[in-house]
Amino acid sequence: MPFVHVVFDQPCIPPNTGNAIRMCAGTGAHLHLAGPLGFNMEEKNLRRAGLDYHDLADVSVHENLEALFDALPNARVFAFTTQGELSYDEVEYQPGDILLFGTEPTGLSEHTLAHPRITARVRIPMLAGRRSMNLSNAAAVATYEAWRQLGFIGI
Repeated sequence: MPFVHVVFDQPCIPPNTGNAIRMCAGTGAHLHLAGPLGFNMEEKNLRRAGLDYHDLADVSVHENLEALFDALPNARVFAFTTQGELSYDEVEYQPGDILLFGTEPTGLSEHTLAHPRITARVRIPMLAGRRSMNLSNAAAVATYEAWRQLGFIGI
């Protein structure tokens, strides 16, 4: 079992997903993509960003977020949003947790944030007046914090 599940809900920008593939290959996290996707998984930019890490990463594509939740029925779900109540470093991560990130242009919808599976809304602190972080960078910050808390499982 991976130490954590990184989920991109309806990702649109191939290089962000490629970067996440590379990050997950390096950490042992499992990347899940909940559709609909805004690109084809064979797209050149996706492959370029992921370099030669595609074969080293666990990546699953799900029809939608509900299908993902059905596939991981007992996992806690931490929804990353600029309106989160908890800072990412205040969460006490457990093996098998889901780190959920929204689409690049808008983040997670209010509908998704209100889903009963959401354990908590989590934020990554930023300076005032900044809109958001890059998706793959935000996923890396959260994934590495979870991995650190869990003792860098697998090293």
